[in-house]
Amino acid sequence: MAYEVEAPKYVRLAQTIQRRIEDGTYAPGARVPSENQLVQAFGMSRPTVVRALELLKRDGWLESRQGYGTIVRGRPAVVESKDRRGLDALTRDESQTHGRLVDVGEVAVPPRVASALGLPKSAKVLRRRLLVEEGGEVVELVSSYFPAGLVDGTDLASGDALASGVREHLETRKKVRFDHVTERVSARLPDAAEAGLLGLPDGVPVLSVLVIACDASGQALQVSDVLLPADGQELEDTYRLN
Repeated sequence: MAYEVEAPKYVRLAQTIQRRIEDGTYAPGARVPSENQLVQAFGMSRPTVVRALELLKRDGWLESRQGYGTIVRGRPAVVESKDRRGLDALTRDESQTHGRLVDVGEVAVPPRVASALGLPKSAKVLRRRLLVEEGGEVVELVSSYFPAGLVDGTDLASGDALASGVREHLETRKKVRFDHVTERVSARLPDAAEAGLLGLPDGVPVLSVLVIACDASGQALQVSDVLLPADGQELEDTYRLN
């Protein structure tokens, strides 16, 4: 049986503040209420308020200015990128993808994924792992994680390849709407299972692209960890300087 796991208080507070930014209650350039005011307004502890504000700063909704306090930046700008791993993870038709579905099942949520989904570290999530090939060579390992509440009534738990992208499947079955994606890139050594699936010798690092797909309120619907052999990657981005 699947259980809904309520997000931690700081995540729920961050989502509330985010909604107020989006509806204009807290306008771009305006100062956010002080920590004391937020504590009194929402009846939450100061550590909870501080953590919520830090989350919003990290994701680009707020920023701190010396001698002025915390101000609203508004919805984070969308940066055009030539390599959108997140879009591929959401829209890839598994049934038409060169490669194979490695495994599907319930697992303990990894710490980084738990933080993104707003789940406690003890929670269980559904994981779908897809090995992608190009020209007969393995090019990436995609591990996608879904909270229990999104799995019921879908084919996500099936061991068969989906005949559509995950985004289309969830929007059709669960009537949710994906709004934006955040990607976090880091480098690390793969564990033994990951190295084996990617065909990597010992000591070869991978690039991990953590793809966090959210609805308009900022609630994460899906988190995918895309692993790429680091020796075959080159990242390039172009952006304006204001």
